[in-house]
Amino acid sequence: MKSQTSWTIRFCVSLLFAVMIAGCASTATRESTGEFIDDSVITANVKSVIYNDPDLKIGQISVETYKGVVQLSGFVNSTAAVAKAGQLASSVKGVVSVKNSLVLK
Repeated sequence: MKSQTSWTIRFCVSLLFAVMIAGCASTATRESTGEFIDDSVITANVKSVIYNDPDLKIGQISVETYKGVVQLSGFVNSTAAVAKAGQLASSVKGVVSVKNSLVLK
């Protein structure tokens, strides 16, 4: 009886561990915890680079990152600003690609 109880407890603990690991894994539509943190850092770094550029205004540009892909959206004053924002975003470490959806005012 004792060995069966021990086996049952080990099985339940193993099953719980497997469920916890699966909950942290990424899928095609959901990031893992580590990817979410990495994307948050990338977003902050892209915003910082854009904010520090005198030709761009951070309040008018929205930055979102998903699995290293940066999405820029918002409004800028010139086509040069569109290109510069995309260039600055792609220069940040960890950026896989940039989807530049900025629109001219």
